Amino acid sequence: MSTLLVINPNTSVTVTAMLQHHVHQALGPTVQVRTLTARFGATYIASEASYAVAHHAVLDAWAVAVSQGPSPDAVLIGCFGDPGLFALREGAGVPVGGLADAAFAAAARYGRFAIVTGGERWRPMLERLAVSLGHGAALAGIHTVAPSGSELAAEPARARRLLTQACQEAAARFDAQAIILGGAGLAGMAEQIAPELSLPVIDSVIAGAQWAAEAMQQPAQRHASTNFGVTWDNLSWEMTALR
Repeated sequence: MSTLLVINPNTSVTVTAMLQHHVHQALGPTVQVRTLTARFGATYIASEASYAVAHHAVLDAWAVAVSQGPSPDAVLIGCFGDPGLFALREGAGVPVGGLADAAFAAAARYGRFAIVTGGERWRPMLERLAVSLGHGAALAGIHTVAPSGSELAAEPARARRLLTQACQEAAARFDAQAIILGGAGLAGMAEQIAPELSLPVIDSVIAGAQWAAEAMQQPAQRHASTNFGVTWDNLSWEMTALR
């Protein structure tokens, strides 16, 4: 049985439980889904500062996973922003994906796409990420709503109304061929919103699970051990053990 490690880069165990539920549901019983919650950082990532700390938290979570047993077959970063993606790809030795990377690729198959997400400060961070992942030209625009993903998840009925309207506005404003509903806290909402729109609505968590399924079907390309090429000072013992 293949094993997928899902790292939640924020400290919300509620979000971790959502990721566990939706990713496991999407992948089925043939994949063991293991989730880890960041040991430090923000409850929900919604600013440049919390995003910066989340990069470290993801590496720390990976170090914890390595210290506890065999490496998984793939890693999914459970945040629509993919903190730590490039760092883990550098030295983890297994396929590493993120919710944004997977959702961008899925939406780009339809053409130009728009993003709808919670948290007004996410726009510049997601614009930079889209460019760095090679999807800058396909990104038609980003529509943010004021509540964060965690706030939206706490009020599902209100969130559905607000996000449906936001998706409709984004589709009209940006002339997109697909909409990404981005955020771990918004998992499952795209399916409910999609009937109200005339174009595909991509759930970033489901896109991440689908990426993982494909990645784990590919021939294994593992390194003998993790190798980041760094000697760490004044970090956790698990991080210090990574080389």
